[in-house]
Amino acid sequence: MPTLMVFHEVDDVEHWLASPIRREVFGPLGITMRTFVDPAKSNRVGLIVTVPDMETFEQAMESDAVAEAMRFDGVRAETLVTLVEC
Repeated sequence: MPTLMVFHEVDDVEHWLASPIRREVFGPLGITMRTFVDPAKSNRVGLIVTVPDMETFEQAMESDAVAEAMRFDGVRAETLVTLVEC
């Protein structure tokens, strides 16, 4: 199972942390996430993501459901960076 590090900025960190949308959208795909916030209290957040395979993750990221979840969570899509464990 690949492990990813994902970083991005959000409009409101507390809203992003409290949102159930990530689990609702990614959970049924077998994708799990651990959340992190910048201790400097910026709007930067991160996730450690475990995926069943990269194709599942890539397809999910291109879906309307994920796009809507990102909008709901206030994710600034242009700041998204994904790193893959090697």
